[in-house]
Amino acid sequence: MSKRNTQQRRHTIITLLNELGEVSVESLAREFQTSEVTIRKDLATLEASGLLLRRYGGAVPVPQEIVSDDPAHKVSKRKLAIGQAAAELIGDHQRIIIDSGRTTAAMIPQLGSKRGLVVMTNSLNSANAIRELENEPTLLMTGGTWDPHSESFQGQVAEQVLRSYDFDQLFIGADGIDVSRGTTTFNELIGLSKVMAEAARDVVVMVESNKVGRKIPNLELPWEKVSVLITDDELSDEATAQIEIHGVRVIRASSQS
Repeated sequence: MSKRNTQQRRHTIITLLNELGEVSVESLAREFQTSEVTIRKDLATLEASGLLLRRYGGAVPVPQEIVSDDPAHKVSKRKLAIGQAAAELIGDHQRIIIDSGRTTAAMIPQLGSKRGLVVMTNSLNSANAIRELENEPTLLMTGGTWDPHSESFQGQVAEQVLRSYDFDQLFIGADGIDVSRGTTTFNELIGLSKVMAEAARDVVVMVESNKVGRKIPNLELPWEKVSVLITDDELSDEATAQIEIHGVRVIRASSQS
């Protein structure tokens, strides 16, 4: 295919993404009658140009706060507030799971005052951050198969390891929140998330409010599996009430300094 056609295809991908809110590699390959390998290269190029964010199996638009005038400060304040609220739910000598993700990782620096923690994670980045804590929690890794899309270990080995333990709490993120169904994700590898939820007494979802209402097809955890949702203080009263109907405690952490 000529360079001109390649540019036209990539321009059309951005147009479709803006119209639909998300695109999948499979659907784009059908749309352009080309291979999924070619589409993945397109998405990688467009992401490198700052035009979209890749997710497992497809892509989503760049969130508005990332392209705003002061993105890093706004996002970091929200994540920090959510992470601090999550850490306040943890007592000494508790056994917790921290799933991969930037929002869940934001809680790790807040754990330095907790004594006798046992922490399992499937994320190398989170594991390294946990190792730097002065209180030296006992660190467990799931092992398994490395998934470059989610930057975490997944698969049957990881699931088997998790089934060998029991935990007080799971802290997990989400690509989206469906107020009527539960947490949703672009990642089709949801088996480990389900096993994590089964291994923990309480499931705590950590997510920024701009992800509430996102239309994402894959249901990850139904509300009956979730104990607490921690988000920022921009979540509306209406959305809060819709979620609390399902028996989920909603914490809206203030990101104001």
